[in-house]
Amino acid sequence: MKSILGISAFYHDSAAALLIDGKIVAAAQEERFTRKKHDASYPFNAINFVLQKANLELNQIDHIVFYEKPFLKFERLLETYLAFAPRGFKSFSISMPIWLREKLFQKNFLFNKLQIQDKKFNDINKINFSEHHYSHASSAFYPSPFEEAIVLTLDGVGEWATTTVAKGKGNQLEMLKEIYFPHSIGLLYSAFTYYTGFKVNSGEYKLMGLAPYGEPKYKELILKNLLDLKDDGSFRLNMKYFNYATGLTMTNKKFDNLFGQKTRDPKELLTQFHMDIASSIQNVIEEIVLKLVNSIQKETKIKNLCLAGGVALNCVANGKILKNKIFDNIWIQPASGDAGGSLGAALAFWYKELSQPRKIDSKKDFMKGSYLGPSFSKNEIKTSLENLGAKFFEYNDEELNKKIAEELNSEKTVGWFQGRMEFGPRALGCRSIIADPRSEKMQKNLNLKIKFRESFRPFAPSVLREDLPNWFELDCDSPYMLLVADVKKNIQISETNESKKLFGIERLNLKRSSIPAVTHVDYSARIQTVHKETNLKYYNLIKKFKEITGCPILVNTSFNIRGEPIVCTIEDAFKCFMGTDLDILVCENFVLLKNEQDKKLINNYKEKIDLD
Repeated sequence: MKSILGISAFYHDSAAALLIDGKIVAAAQEERFTRKKHDASYPFNAINFVLQKANLELNQIDHIVFYEKPFLKFERLLETYLAFAPRGFKSFSISMPIWLREKLFQKNFLFNKLQIQDKKFNDINKINFSEHHYSHASSAFYPSPFEEAIVLTLDGVGEWATTTVAKGKGNQLEMLKEIYFPHSIGLLYSAFTYYTGFKVNSGEYKLMGLAPYGEPKYKELILKNLLDLKDDGSFRLNMKYFNYATGLTMTNKKFDNLFGQKTRDPKELLTQFHMDIASSIQNVIEEIVLKLVNSIQKETKIKNLCLAGGVALNCVANGKILKNKIFDNIWIQPASGDAGGSLGAALAFWYKELSQPRKIDSKKDFMKGSYLGPSFSKNEIKTSLENLGAKFFEYNDEELNKKIAEELNSEKTVGWFQGRMEFGPRALGCRSIIADPRSEKMQKNLNLKIKFRESFRPFAPSVLREDLPNWFELDCDSPYMLLVADVKKNIQISETNESKKLFGIERLNLKRSSIPAVTHVDYSARIQTVHKETNLKYYNLIKKFKEITGCPILVNTSFNIRGEPIVCTIEDAFKCFMGTDLDILVCENFVLLKNEQDKKLINNYKEKIDLD
């Protein structure tokens, strides 16, 4: 038996993943255990969890692989500071002590951390390093159902690379092309995230959600001034407008002057200007991505595409690749961000360094639905609920599905906690808040009363795979909620002449379709297909809901409040349940009704969380 532990840490979204004989056994982000969103610290808890899942001690692990190479990253920082000198001295003076104390000598730093975790761990030679984008590419290709594929990775920056193209075949993965820092599609998008007043590295999906409320009025201004985009999708950014290479902000005054407004303070209201900015940059990103994948396909003639890196979470752009039929098949790593680098690093070592053969299954991937985190036994759940002072009932599977489907039909909101926690940023029916998509008020209620977040944010539909083509303009698997497509024309509700005159957020409350809670303002939806092979319990619930209502769809959003990681344990779930307007909590086969709980346990904890 050969075991490989993959680790990503020290930038954002620390995580650990474990392979046994090449099979993915477990993976989790550190934030889920520490309750600090995007936690970048050494993933002590995540490592503990994956080891426990395999019943192994740390000292028994054969190989430990870190997801990037610190020396290369240090080289990039030094060269960047020298190239932009004397600008950036403040940023240089802040970052250097940390590098010299910890990051540069990461092998020793990691060894010391691992020894704290297990005193018997004494072999520093077990520690290896992958490269950042090679880790991303490995996480995208090796678990995919393809024998051969082009692998595109797009993110902010790794060591030097920001965009890479690789070719995967069998167990081989070869880098073909790279675009280097400071030219970065991820950092370009993050610059606009910053400019519109959202947090970099966590607010990018808000920018994507805001885009359909605006018009791409500034697209040509961006293409003319901020970047030089070639026909093959390669690009260079005009660094006169950006500050991220050496400064402490993403953009500068020239950037503000170009668009005619200063950077939005997060406390200020969003205006039509910000919606138009969001629409413009989303359009630009889509154009870059489409040019890239078009030129890659023409050059290589390969029919399959794999995607990873933070930009691969831009499901609108992914949907456009699919819609344009550039590749026959697309597979996107569900943990596309840095967390997934831990898995990619382990897979890269297994196939590249250990030259292991790769078996594929053309009908399914090897991510196990991304259900790779902790789960809890019936006894563990019962004990936890009793200790919390909760009042609950137990049902068998059939009774449970009938009761919850009927409650959902009555417009009740449900915290759905079951099975293994998801790996990656999306809740996929194991740590989810679910609701009736036919309700006109559901999107607003969920956003304002349960998630405590901006009202414009859309929600995703979970749909039975076999019913997908009847409801959406899509007929391929989308198990990881990473593709956007339109709702079918026959269920859309056309805009009136009056509604067409409305602007921006005013359009939020218009009923767009017969499933308004999951239909965005532009008639699109971010779709999760539900498969009985990977999540039978969730599948059966939706099936029962369909029997009662004729609708094979549920609203699915992550089980957490804004600024908090997705819930991991029963305690996390109960706290969120008692701190929001959720009506019902389901923990496996135990059901808790809000109106039957002790009022003293109500816990308004949202004020204690930093909003993202």
